[in-house]
Amino acid sequence: MPTVKLNRAIKYRAYPTEGQAVLLAKTFGCVRFVWNRMLTDAQTFLNETGVFFIPTPAKYKKEFPFLKEVDSLALANTQLDLKAANKRHLDDKKVGTPQLKSKHKSKMSYTTNNQAMHCKDGSFKDTIFVVGNIVHLPKVGNLKIKKHCSPKDNWRLKAATVSCTRTGKYFISLLYEFEEDIQPVAATKEKSLGLDYSSHDFYVDSNGDVANYPRFYRKAETKLAKEQRKLSHMKYGSNNYNQQLQKIRLMQEHTANQRKNFCHTLSTAIAKQYDAVFVEDINLRGMAGSLKLGKSTNDNGFGMFRTMLEYKLTSQGKTFVKIDRWYPSSKTCSVCGLIKDDLTLADRSWTCSGCGTTHNRDHNAAINIRNVGLLGLYPA
Repeated sequence: MPTVKLNRAIKYRAYPTEGQAVLLAKTFGCVRFVWNRMLTDAQTFLNETGVFFIPTPAKYKKEFPFLKEVDSLALANTQLDLKAANKRHLDDKKVGTPQLKSKHKSKMSYTTNNQAMHCKDGSFKDTIFVVGNIVHLPKVGNLKIKKHCSPKDNWRLKAATVSCTRTGKYFISLLYEFEEDIQPVAATKEKSLGLDYSSHDFYVDSNGDVANYPRFYRKAETKLAKEQRKLSHMKYGSNNYNQQLQKIRLMQEHTANQRKNFCHTLSTAIAKQYDAVFVEDINLRGMAGSLKLGKSTNDNGFGMFRTMLEYKLTSQGKTFVKIDRWYPSSKTCSVCGLIKDDLTLADRSWTCSGCGTTHNRDHNAAINIRNVGLLGLYPA
């Protein structure tokens, strides 16, 4: 039975004091400031020498003393994030270069690591630890949280990420590392599922069932547009403007939470019921940019659902496979294997000229995705 190192994060709602909120805002700002300075200096050095070199955050502390007021590990992690962003661009040219972060649009968050601190009595103490409903963080001190679950005894705390939403809610995500014995589960046809993406139904599976996505954004769209029209008639920066903007942000946050909860519930149910799941590796980013499918693709969150399904299956030793997007799953007859080359997107059902079987387009594609996945063909 193989032993595997796994990471799990537990996210808590945090309630900082007024002083802690000020310090967290400073930290968010310093992290953004250091990112922009390092990126600007790296681009200047690249233009002069042809080498992309990222300086360390310690270089700026003498010139900008306010950087000493925040957690130094948060600044150090910013350098690592910038290096990782540049590496992603070098590995795949389709990924854009790192960009400067805006004060008004960038995400407010920072990550700090848990380290063993040497005490005067010779003992060691973690810099991040949890006691009851309190999380102790470097510089911040004791931060109150709403504790809804606890880690297992063998979980080791590695890092903490503090974030603040556009609506002013604070969260802290604690990252744990642990070892677990995972027994690989053999995939059988009866316990396998193929999923074909559908912008209308979220997906159609190989059993012929659909997810019946509730379309949360579509339901809230009319009310949201009404509130946004009210905002457009208000004076920018006034109290009424800020209150109305907060109302709109809360509505958008509620819709996002509904979508996330739906994806979590559905992916957990599938991961419990099936031993292997096969999905098509479709280009969701490209579909989201289209005029006809963009709003539906952005609304249903299928990419997030696919990510959730992958980590929930692999953590149980089960199989998750993406099938190559160029495999003609809709055009191939799942009974005899004949390919109908002239099938168009408008054809929702078709009859095979080889065996005479009438297929529903999406159900037939899901069956083909499951079958080729079990055979190990067309991996993405």
